[in-house]
Amino acid sequence: MNENIPEVLISEADIQSRVLQLAEQISADYAHADDLVMVGVLKGSFMFLADLARRMSIPRTIEFIAVSSYGDSDASTGAVRLVMDVRGNIAGKHVLIVEDIVDTGHTLKYLIGMMKSHRVASVRTAALVRKADKAEVDVTVDYLGFDIGNEWVVGYGLDYAEQNRTLPYIGVVKPLDT
Repeated sequence: MNENIPEVLISEADIQSRVLQLAEQISADYAHADDLVMVGVLKGSFMFLADLARRMSIPRTIEFIAVSSYGDSDASTGAVRLVMDVRGNIAGKHVLIVEDIVDTGHTLKYLIGMMKSHRVASVRTAALVRKADKAEVDVTVDYLGFDIGNEWVVGYGLDYAEQNRTLPYIGVVKPLDT
């Protein structure tokens, strides 16, 4: 990645406004459920999950899961590998998978199936950003922050080579090999 500050694609203010809208919608949709489990997909979802959870007005617990679909590459292989499963018992509970980005859809489809294998009451998904033009599998994002183009994005949890995750906005970078 170059040394320049990434070009702003989605501002901090726009992110915070959208996160609040999503939190209000999720809170309304789960108003009668007292067993919502938010499952954050590490590492990228940590900022989105934290802000979303803080703005929700309903009872919820938080779990984390870690998967790998990129290996040592900057392109998804389509094969998803479980690195860390949830620690708690989520059987019979409503699950909201919280993702940073959906591009091909393979990871989210895998996670939905995996959550169902835990015999949960329901599974829905929330994603900060989606690259709709890169979709290879049909997967529903129930609560979507933003649709974006096919740029490489960083910030607000998203990274390139583990850099720029903590930017308060989403910016566009050019990988070194392009």
